[in-house]
Amino acid sequence: MTNILIVDDEKEIGTFLSHLFTSKGYRVTVVNSGNNFSAIDFNKQCFHAAMIDLKLPDIDGLSLLKHLKKLQPRCKAIIMTGYSTIKTAVDAIKLGASDYIEKPFDDIDLLEKQVDNLLNSNITSTQQHIKDLASKVGLIIGQNEKMNQLIQTAYKVAKKNVNVLIEGETGTGKEVLSRFIHQASQRSDESFIGVNCGAISESLLESELFGHEKGAFTGATQPRKGLFEIASKGTLFLDEIAEASHSIQVKLLRVLETREFMRVGSGNILRTDTRLVAATNENLQEAIQQKKFREDLFYRLNVVHLNIPPLRDRKEDIPLLIDYCLHWNPNIDISFSDNAIEVLQNYDWPGNIRELSNFITRIETLADSNHTVFTADDLPFSDNGVATSVPVKKIKQFNTKNQESHLERYLQKWINEILTAFEQKDEINLEEVLAQVKQLELEVGKAFILETLKDTLGNRKEAAKRLQITMRKLRYLLNEKSCFLEDSGTKSVHKQ
Repeated sequence: MTNILIVDDEKEIGTFLSHLFTSKGYRVTVVNSGNNFSAIDFNKQCFHAAMIDLKLPDIDGLSLLKHLKKLQPRCKAIIMTGYSTIKTAVDAIKLGASDYIEKPFDDIDLLEKQVDNLLNSNITSTQQHIKDLASKVGLIIGQNEKMNQLIQTAYKVAKKNVNVLIEGETGTGKEVLSRFIHQASQRSDESFIGVNCGAISESLLESELFGHEKGAFTGATQPRKGLFEIASKGTLFLDEIAEASHSIQVKLLRVLETREFMRVGSGNILRTDTRLVAATNENLQEAIQQKKFREDLFYRLNVVHLNIPPLRDRKEDIPLLIDYCLHWNPNIDISFSDNAIEVLQNYDWPGNIRELSNFITRIETLADSNHTVFTADDLPFSDNGVATSVPVKKIKQFNTKNQESHLERYLQKWINEILTAFEQKDEINLEEVLAQVKQLELEVGKAFILETLKDTLGNRKEAAKRLQITMRKLRYLLNEKSCFLEDSGTKSVHKQ
């Protein structure tokens, strides 16, 4: 029989929960204090689940949770809390609680479902669901303990309708984590929309977030919905929230407090049910002290706080991240020797995962399609793991003799095939011939780009400038596929 432990100093709640779960066939034990909890013989009594109130007269619920998880690690715990202590409930999840529920219990059916799901779930199925969701959004979990704990916490709080603040250095994958939270939430079928608060001006950001009416300002030729309207039942991701102006911060605070806003140029009040996830690479506590960020907005956003560790603190995951990047381009067959992997792990990667992905993209761009194994001597890093300006040796080799011979071989083969087709007396498929001409254009264009990239040491912007083509044309000719943490531009979608 399933055993449930209830720890709550309010006897009426304990009695109610006891009747509720006893009627469902569970064996229920109720205690009303820390002393009663300590009197339980956990060697003789095994609990499958526990519901623990955070506020007890003689002890706090977090201490009981720690003690329970130490005595019976497999016991699943739900923390009972009021809204004012939700942040503490999130801390409880970090300590091993499986979930939390707000008091008073307004929805008994939801309470029953929550406990039933908790009892019927198992660690294996939960872990698999997390892996599936992570794979869907391009989130690499890896082996790092801090990163695993972070994702476990994100997964548990994703189903709650609370705001989340993600902090982390540039390039650590804050937007990817926010997409994971959206996919793990009850809103996964709704819109996920993001905007970079530091990328556009204050006036445009206000219109972007709240929308505007026709004639609200010069150029407003028609009404436009804002992101709070479009993502009303979904998730709104505000990247670089520290860059928002004080005026925008005031308006955001009002939306978070009242769920109400007005379009620019309108007096009509609209409502939104958007779930807000904000991110920043700045320390908001320092920004508050410097009067750059409102303290009251910080507390509204910081209901759940997630801090992504930098790549230098999760170096054991670098081989997995490299492997993930390499698999994005099936036309390039390159690998790294063990000593090369060791060098890459010793480098601090100040640009984090984004820098790593850009490095792999550069390697793929400049390497031949033939199989290439890079060793430590081929990497542009010194022995102490510091990046240098020395180009990769394999790239230098490729861009001289190998590149020329590859282009020469291709041109000779192409000429032979075209002349053979031209001399045929039978019917000729001109469309196929013209397709070969088009392919020649792509191959020659790629060869010129790779040769120019050799001279610019992989700087694609400089290469595009020298070739007098756009970056989009350069990527097209290279048949380049972006890796999992390239800048997405955090595009917004507008519906009229």
